[in-house]
Amino acid sequence: MTTDPGEDLDTRRRAIRAMGGAAKLQARRARGILNARERIDLLCEPGTFSEIGEFAHSARVEDKHRTPADGIVTGFGKVDGRDVAMASFDLTTLGASSSVVNIRKLGFLKDSASRAGIPCAFLIESAGARMPDIQGAVGMGRIGQLSGTRRDRDVPWVSAVLGPCYGMGTWYAVLSDFAVMRRDATFSVSSPKVTSVALSQEVTPEELGGSDLHADTTGQIDLVTDTDAEAIAALRSFLALLPANCREAPPAGRGPVAAHPAEAVDALVPAARNKIYDGRKLVELLADVGSVMPFRPRYGVTLETALARIDGRTVGIIASNPRRKGGAIDGPSCNKMTEFIVLCDSFNIPLVLLADTPGFLVGLQAEQEGVAGKIMNNLRALALATVPRIAVVVRKSYGQAYLNLGGGLADALAVMTTGEVGFVDPSVAVSVVHNRRRQDGDKEYQALLQGMVVSNSPYELAGIFAGHAVIRPGETRQWVSRMLDVYARRLTGGIGQHRLSTWPTSL
Repeated sequence: MTTDPGEDLDTRRRAIRAMGGAAKLQARRARGILNARERIDLLCEPGTFSEIGEFAHSARVEDKHRTPADGIVTGFGKVDGRDVAMASFDLTTLGASSSVVNIRKLGFLKDSASRAGIPCAFLIESAGARMPDIQGAVGMGRIGQLSGTRRDRDVPWVSAVLGPCYGMGTWYAVLSDFAVMRRDATFSVSSPKVTSVALSQEVTPEELGGSDLHADTTGQIDLVTDTDAEAIAALRSFLALLPANCREAPPAGRGPVAAHPAEAVDALVPAARNKIYDGRKLVELLADVGSVMPFRPRYGVTLETALARIDGRTVGIIASNPRRKGGAIDGPSCNKMTEFIVLCDSFNIPLVLLADTPGFLVGLQAEQEGVAGKIMNNLRALALATVPRIAVVVRKSYGQAYLNLGGGLADALAVMTTGEVGFVDPSVAVSVVHNRRRQDGDKEYQALLQGMVVSNSPYELAGIFAGHAVIRPGETRQWVSRMLDVYARRLTGGIGQHRLSTWPTSL
């Protein structure tokens, strides 16, 4: 009796879509956690996913029938009308552990995306290495011949860490241009079990790689969400602001542009240097309404970084936040800014820099953490960037930080009427230059202080043509938009030179 080939195909597909079995899938459902294929359905437009490697399985004969798709679902789907290569790790199938076959699948997906000029999206859970497959010289030798985690920054990579994630899944998270993490997920190089054995001490998954650690301390996660659906929505929002590849300009916004009133910016920015405001609010007011996509908001908090649109054009905004340490730039903020510059330059996104900082936060701890190198890396990245760089001094811009936030390097630099530029704060300058400290009723001190304030005036900078314009706070959006129009021609057909494309994605 001959088996109908069509029936055989259907039977095999049903077995593959059963993944790790009904019991495991039901257990996830009961916890409100999506499975690997449901996550793809949420990311893709309905009916657009074309699977590749559907019938792949473990190279080990004894595991062949219990490794559908070899634990990682791969293929191509459409997100907002554009093709995206995607991989969703199936924790119900041997913990989505890495093996020779699924590493080959991921390598093929990555290489196909580069050839096709489309982004890659990774929906990650992983128990780490599949020991029987890759243990020993033969296993490691096979893996060394594969190209799964090698990349050039030619197409955007995005990832969502949606459960426990160790080993290979971790590599994809930190290699991505944008990485989201569900709040209760974890990721680290090795699992807590392996780490505990190696260190002879117990560690919890959260201590080793929880979302708080990566959002606040390591900076390896760009956004934390509460659910799978929120994480996947964030990936969609990020991709909507980026081109499909480095050889395209970012997509224009759809529909009419809504802007905040100029008066709101005038009201936000105080004239007094000792009054604070929220830098995040300034970013929101300058961008098109509802267009701001925060990048790493919990790490390096003295600088705000965000993708947004201004008059429908995608821009990368870097802004001081005086609410955090007075806006002084520390090592983490410096690292965040550098990585953000690299991201924007790699994908043809103009930079807008908003300075309100007393300078770099220095001291014993900063020096021990190598802050000097971070500062120079940051300056080098800004200097190498070939996208338009539009800078605005909002209020304070002192010392080396003036240079790192665009002074002397920006294509166009404006100073708000509230702005001032100098080497240090005027009170510090009086103390150093005149050996005078503030005392109640000291008229001579006040006169010396006022002299320092006047020397920091925006008109002094404009007078030697180191600043190109002096503007009211409420004129900032209009001025930035006009300069973006002018310097758009700095990009050939909207495309930069990508001199930063080989810079590491994690510092």
